[in-house]
Amino acid sequence: MAKKDTDNRKLVAENRRARYDYAIEETLEAGIQLLGTEVKALRAGRANIAESYASPERGELWLINAHIPEYAPAARFNHEPRRPRKLLVKARELKKLVGAVEREGRTIAPLKLYFNERGVAKLEIALAKGKKAHDKRDAQKDRDWKRQQSRLLRDRG
Repeated sequence: MAKKDTDNRKLVAENRRARYDYAIEETLEAGIQLLGTEVKALRAGRANIAESYASPERGELWLINAHIPEYAPAARFNHEPRRPRKLLVKARELKKLVGAVEREGRTIAPLKLYFNERGVAKLEIALAKGKKAHDKRDAQKDRDWKRQQSRLLRDRG
C-alpha cells in the first residue's frame, strides 16, 4: 500500500536501487501525463519504477518501462501497463537534461513517484552518473561502518 512521506506527499513508488547504481548529481520534480485509469491505479498504491528510466526523444522527455498495473474496475477501457509516459518539465530544464545526457553520458533516473499536497501525480527524477563496481563496494563499506558505529554508540550510551 502507499506510504506517507514526511513532507505531506503520498508516496506511491520508490526506486531505491537507483541510489545504489548511480551517483545522484541533481534532482528535480517533473509532472507526468497519465490516463484516468493510471491515476486510479496509482491512488490504490500500485506501481513499479525500479527498471524504468527517462529518455529525451523528439524534443520531449519520456518515462520508459515504468509499470502501472491495469485498474480492474475499468474493464476494457484500461491502459497498457508499460506504455511510455510523457514527463512534463520546463523547456530550460529539458535543454539542460538533454545536454547532460548527450554530451556527458549522464542518465536520467526516476527516484520517487508520488502525489503532492494538491493531489497531482509527480515524479522525482535525478541526473545521475553510473557507478563502477568498486564505487558500489565503497558505498557498501561506508554504510556498514555507519551502522556499526550507531550500534556501538547506542550500546555504550
